[in-house]
Amino acid sequence: MQFTYLTIKEEGSHEITIQKSRFISHFKRTSSESEAQSFISDIKKQYAHANHNCSAYVIGENNEAQKANDDGEPSGTAGVPMLEVLKKKNLRNTTVVVTRIFGGIKLGAGGLIRAYGRSVSEGINEIGLTQRLLVQQINVCFDYGWLGKLENEFRQSTYVLQSIDYAEDVCARLLVKPDELLEFKEWVTNLTNGQSTIKEEGATYLELDVPSTPSH
Repeated sequence: MQFTYLTIKEEGSHEITIQKSRFISHFKRTSSESEAQSFISDIKKQYAHANHNCSAYVIGENNEAQKANDDGEPSGTAGVPMLEVLKKKNLRNTTVVVTRIFGGIKLGAGGLIRAYGRSVSEGINEIGLTQRLLVQQINVCFDYGWLGKLENEFRQSTYVLQSIDYAEDVCARLLVKPDELLEFKEWVTNLTNGQSTIKEEGATYLELDVPSTPSH
C-alpha cells in the first residue's frame, strides 16, 4: 500500500462555457481500470446527446495505468491535455470525463487543448483534493484509573484519537503513521508504567483536505 497520495475529495462535476460550448467535467475516484471504464461508460450513456465525451484516468500507486481518449475531437486535443492536468497535479486513482456540448463556434486545435485542460483544472479546484495518508489502527486498553490522564494526553498529541470504548476496561482507538509506531508504543508504555495493552488492528487511510490552488 502506498504511504501517501493525492486524489479528488469526492465524486462530482463542474461546468464552464467557452465560446458558447459547454464543457462539463465529471470526476470519480477509481481504483482499477474496470472501475474507470465503467464510470466513463455511465457518463457517455447519460450524455449520449453530447458531441463528445472525452476521458482520461490515472490508476495505481505509481500511475501504472494511464489512458486518454479524444472521443472524436482532433487527435491530441482533448484526452491528452486532460491527462496532463491529472499528472501535473500528481493525482492517483482518478478518472475524469469532459462532456462537450458544441455551441457553434470552432475553437481550433490550440483552443481545444486549452479548453479541455482548463475544464479539468477548474473542476479539480471546485471539487477539491484530499491527501490519503496510510495509518495503523491501534487499540490501547487500560484500567479506568488511567482514563483522565490518557484521554487528555491522546487529545493533545499529534495522533488521531478515533474513538473510546467503555467496557470492562477502557479501549481507545488511535491512528498512527507506520513510521511512528515504535515511538507511539514507547510513549504509551511510559505514560501507563506498562499497565496497558497495545494491539495493532490493521491499516487504513486517513484523509486530509488539501488547499486549492488558483487555475492558470
